[in-house]
Amino acid sequence: MDTNDTTDRETSTRRETIRYGGTVALGGFLAGCTGGDGSEPDPGASENSTDDGATDDGSEGSQSEDETDDGSYTASISPMGEVAFESPPETVFTRLTHHAGMAFALGRGNDVTALHAPDYYDGLWNQFVERLPGVSLDWSGRYSSWQPDKEKLYGLDSDVHLADPAWITRQDAWDRADVDEIAENVSPWFGNSLSDRHQEPTGEWADGYQYYGLWEQFEIVAEAFRERERYEALAGVRDDLLSTIEGGLPPEEERPTAIMIAAADIESIYAYTLSNPGFLTSHTRPLGPRDAFEGSVDSGTVVDFETMLEADPDVILYLGGMEPGTDMAGRRAAFEDDPVGSEVTAVQNDRIHPQGARYQGPVLNLFQLEMTAKQLYPETFGEWPRYEEGPYPEIPEGERLFDRQRVADVINGEV
Repeated sequence: MDTNDTTDRETSTRRETIRYGGTVALGGFLAGCTGGDGSEPDPGASENSTDDGATDDGSEGSQSEDETDDGSYTASISPMGEVAFESPPETVFTRLTHHAGMAFALGRGNDVTALHAPDYYDGLWNQFVERLPGVSLDWSGRYSSWQPDKEKLYGLDSDVHLADPAWITRQDAWDRADVDEIAENVSPWFGNSLSDRHQEPTGEWADGYQYYGLWEQFEIVAEAFRERERYEALAGVRDDLLSTIEGGLPPEEERPTAIMIAAADIESIYAYTLSNPGFLTSHTRPLGPRDAFEGSVDSGTVVDFETMLEADPDVILYLGGMEPGTDMAGRRAAFEDDPVGSEVTAVQNDRIHPQGARYQGPVLNLFQLEMTAKQLYPETFGEWPRYEEGPYPEIPEGERLFDRQRVADVINGEV
């Protein structure tokens, strides 16, 4: 790389005066920020994966926002601590789609500069966006940031890195100095990912790392973007949805048994848990299905038809089943045609249902709460259509569990 380019980027960034503080800070320097396979790609091999609006570990969330006379303000999130912004970020680097989904919910979906598996998630997310009137989303062709290149982050020049440095530095190519360099010369880091399944932070990040629920973190991110009204409007939709769900749940002993799986073929079927801590279960835990495995199978474990028959679930939730390239009819047929798989109760009763993504943002979470409620409790919340392909089914208005138009208006800024 030309040394003149290095000098230019170090001396003429368009951002100034970003400050880090708090318990776990990204250094004591100044930096800047301006306004302006057929299943879900799996960032984690095995899950111990909360989200009920409260902090996952029962502690208070660490958010703050203090505006100064010049219009700058601060927001705080673990593991970064307090971050100061001159003005709300516009362009947004992300690594995982729970963060990209937060940007989308705040009206900045098309301003995402990077995310994991962009074309896959563009296709999957748009299956749901189809049901939001007047909302559009295009992540196709974005930089694929699962293993981000530091020089690429300079080139993207995003206003904020909505990603967790405690996870970024797990990559061989990254260390703390690299994280600090990007924060100083490009823009700050402001994200939390180890809350997905309460992963243990390593090294210097271990001291004081805090876990957040999906919507709790969304509230903190909304503070950083100066979008309190949008957050409160969407949180109100979620509160109403959860109230509907809680009011309709049968006693625990009357609930169906269920498992969640992901598989491109029947040779490698991965099982994921439904209720353990972390935001990956934020759409299944509130519905309280009984674990057909009864805790005997760790999340992310490969299982076969014999294991599933032994568990004999009433319902099978199939991750990635709504991705445009997925053949749900073919996947059901793989169970039906197998002498063991065909004996599973969920197969016999035609209760293999598609799921979207575990790394979900708040809007996808609303859809997935609705769809999973219908898949688990059709007698209470209405039948889920026998989905095989296409966008999220058009649910009759009287059977919807949340207001699509309200969500669309919020995303479009009509709060």
